[in-house]
Amino acid sequence: MMVIRPIRADDYPALYDIAVESGHGFTSLPVNDELLMRKISRSEHSFSKQVTQPGDEGYLFVLEDTATGEVCGTSALEAAVGLDDAFYHYHLGKVVHSSRSLGVYKTVDILTLCNDYTGVSELCTLFLRESRREKHNGRLLSKMRFLFMAEFSERFAERVIAEMRGVSNDDGSSPFWQWLQEHFFSLDFPTADYLTGIGQKVFIAELMPKYPIYVSLLSKQAQAVIGKVHEKTKPALALLQSEGFSNRGYVDIFDAGPTVEARVEHIRSVRNSRRLQVVIGEVSQGQPYLISNTQLINFRATWLLLQPDEYSEQVTIPADVAAALQVDAGDWVRVTRI
Repeated sequence: MMVIRPIRADDYPALYDIAVESGHGFTSLPVNDELLMRKISRSEHSFSKQVTQPGDEGYLFVLEDTATGEVCGTSALEAAVGLDDAFYHYHLGKVVHSSRSLGVYKTVDILTLCNDYTGVSELCTLFLRESRREKHNGRLLSKMRFLFMAEFSERFAERVIAEMRGVSNDDGSSPFWQWLQEHFFSLDFPTADYLTGIGQKVFIAELMPKYPIYVSLLSKQAQAVIGKVHEKTKPALALLQSEGFSNRGYVDIFDAGPTVEARVEHIRSVRNSRRLQVVIGEVSQGQPYLISNTQLINFRATWLLLQPDEYSEQVTIPADVAAALQVDAGDWVRVTRI
């Protein structure tokens, strides 16, 4: 059975392997021993912390195969971004150059450096190992975060974002960054990406152009990837769009990948989730559902076929699923349709 749980200190070797596998452009998991151990420690502290409003908490989860104990992927939530370090984006906007006397009217796209998403929550660090990309594992790893946010809403902001991985080549180079590097930086994309991942972001404020960039001045290759996602990120983007996420013109400052956003209350899996009381019994058929317990430190989530009654406050689940979720008859769980 595949089960989501909070990360533990003894998961470090698996997290390191995932960081290596994730490759260039996956900023939130740098291949750095100290940073990865710090992420685990911070997550453990966040789960144990008493919270009444979102702050500097980060919740890191792993997907575990309970039959083998193998960690197959990761997923995370940031409670509020940009409270300690500046959180940068480019916003794609427009300016109009016009002269009525000359009969000239020209609309020009511009990129403006901003910190507009300061204080919002963030979906991040989603990675599923290639060999485990089957059945509903990807959906479980991504969507279980919505169950967690629905259950512990006081820990998150009203708005949540997700930065989608932009276009980069196999060698880690980004067409968008190549143009920035040529004109403003002397750092290649993997180096800049790594420095951001380990928290060394001061170079952004020091070297980034302070004035809006006219998109028409960028190389054709850079223009072509603005707002586009990496080929392997397309399924993740489609999943979030199905939940109600949309792009409002914000893109990553390194690879120009899109950032999508939604109000938490409008996310489909949050809006449609239900809190139900456990009855333990056999379930012969049904529809695929995500299900989680309602515990914080011992949070568990999985997926299975269920037949919840629309008008009942109870749901029947098998004994092995109840054991995996660490719930007994009469305990509460939260469910939502896959």
